[in-house]
Amino acid sequence: MARAQGARALMALAFETTYGTPPASGFRRMPFASSSLGAEQPLLNSELLGYGRDPLAPIKDAVTADGDIVVPLDAEAFGFWLKAAFGAPTTTGAEAPYSHEFQSGSWTLPSMSIETGMPEVPRYAMYSGCVLDQITWQMQRSGLLTATARLVAQGETVGTTTSAGTPAALELKRFGHFNGAITRNGTALGNVVSAEITYANNLDRIETIRNDGRIDGADPSIAALTGRIEVRFADQTLVTQAINGEACEMEFAYVLPSGESFTFTVHAVYLPRPRIEISGPQGVQATFDWQAARDGVIGRMCTATLINDIEVY
Repeated sequence: MARAQGARALMALAFETTYGTPPASGFRRMPFASSSLGAEQPLLNSELLGYGRDPLAPIKDAVTADGDIVVPLDAEAFGFWLKAAFGAPTTTGAEAPYSHEFQSGSWTLPSMSIETGMPEVPRYAMYSGCVLDQITWQMQRSGLLTATARLVAQGETVGTTTSAGTPAALELKRFGHFNGAITRNGTALGNVVSAEITYANNLDRIETIRNDGRIDGADPSIAALTGRIEVRFADQTLVTQAINGEACEMEFAYVLPSGESFTFTVHAVYLPRPRIEISGPQGVQATFDWQAARDGVIGRMCTATLINDIEVY
């Protein structure tokens, strides 16, 4: 009997036309590092008395389908997660390379169908009605560059054969930490040890009464864009901004030698006043847990631009 192994796991993704209904075609094979996406249905203990010390049989509770998927930041596949986070992009370019601009603030988000497969069992689980709740990634000097996408799904359907057909493969052109840079108001921000970016749609689950225990949808509420930058304390620029309560524009960018790039621009970043601690003879570091807000001039909170060879997302 074959045993399931993560090394043989497969993932396919397609955007839905109707929420909760997997499309018949259009699936793409997606690279991923790990996935906790799944459905669970807990049991409720019986509270009834009068039948002795041994409990009566439990009953089933509602179904919850959600989880995290760890994906690489790459030049092509990451665009599907950006579309899930912000909505369809505005694409420019008559031929490759194409520039895809994703903007925050959309009231409607696309839903996805995601299938995870373990062919050796076989087990193919289709998660329909997947909406992206949060995406986060870190910038640092070394290591593997990945992002974590948190999803809310409507339900899970498990079968022994794939429902995604033969997914179209994407060319993997992965960004690395070495390709990253941070700028503040158009000028390179120095002495940065690490950075973290988290964009959240703060989904509101529509938990109506249904005979299948599933939700009716997941609607976005007020978005949140937060993060953290840790810097070697070398000047008062960031501290002065925090004390004055001013906003700055920060840009987190990755560029490959072949020309592909990903730029995430936060138009209005507010910094808290940090505690400057001297913990020993080593260098002094300061941590800023920043928050972003809507920029009154540009009219949105952030813009993500992906340049690659894909014509349409």
